Amino acid sequence: MSDLYVSWSQYHQHIETLAVKIYQSQWQFDQIVCLAKGGLRIGDILCRLYNKPLGILCTASYGGESNQTRGKIKISEHLAMVGESLGNRILLVDDLVDSGISLQEATQWLNNYDHNQKIIEIRSAVLWYKSCSRIKPDYYVEYLENNPWIHQPFEYYEQITPENIAKGLKNHHLY
Repeated sequence: MSDLYVSWSQYHQHIETLAVKIYQSQWQFDQIVCLAKGGLRIGDILCRLYNKPLGILCTASYGGESNQTRGKIKISEHLAMVGESLGNRILLVDDLVDSGISLQEATQWLNNYDHNQKIIEIRSAVLWYKSCSRIKPDYYVEYLENNPWIHQPFEYYEQITPENIAKGLKNHHLY
């Protein structure tokens, strides 16, 4: 498996590119739902750009050493959101799609979320779409034919502790 290393600058540029692709489609949506953790930053920026409410659905499917082992997907019991309803058109956001299981399961979860609210359409948006995915997202920035492991800039924080940061700050006289 190859590796793709992404800088903060590239990451933010991809989010802006994704926002433009959604905008250019002229699709109107009521709510953004991001899959946490990977879709949190993307959902946050998109909700600010589009001035739409953000819902957060927690999911987890990776664990093990360096969080690189895929397991069975877990989805939270509840959706965190401020409004009383989702609306009829949902933009479902994540950082990437590799197997496609997270997007499929989250879509099914959302369709069963509120039986009083009829969802007309759910569209998906990701930064990276890997060829090994069983589904194609509606919006994506980069298609990755060779299915690399993507090293995102925030993963740095999975390798350090607050103690490491405190020591670094002390050593650099930033205290």
